[in-house]
Amino acid sequence: MQPHTTDPLSAAFAALADPTRRAILARLAEGETSVGELVKPFPISAPAISRHLRVLEQARLIERKVDAQWRICKLHPPGLQMADDWLSRYRAYWENSLDRLVGVLENGDTPWRPPAARRSQARLTGATQRADAPNRTGADRTRNPSSARKRKSP
Repeated sequence: MQPHTTDPLSAAFAALADPTRRAILARLAEGETSVGELVKPFPISAPAISRHLRVLEQARLIERKVDAQWRICKLHPPGLQMADDWLSRYRAYWENSLDRLVGVLENGDTPWRPPAARRSQARLTGATQRADAPNRTGADRTRNPSSARKRKSP
């Protein structure tokens, strides 16, 4: 299982990294249920499910309570909200990126690229020559006489 961490956000994402735990959360999103009912759809043992539940509880994503002989589990909304709050900071970025992509694909808009990316593209296409620079080919290049080394006579 996952090592215990004191950072609640890291614990939440570590718990969410496992597909079995995500499936457990999906089932609990339908309403609280007993551990016995949670075990049924999974091809793993009840002790394995209990270990997954312990990780989810330590990450503060679920709550467990004892009701007579039943162990009841339910979602713990504040733990899930903490993860959602962190993700929402990046949601606007991805939505804007996808909107730009749609513009490029549907309208043929030219995507904005940072200056460094434009320079890299120019190097790849051979368009690195500045407009105000003289066009020098191999035959046009001459050595500056003042910088040429003078040879000593023997």
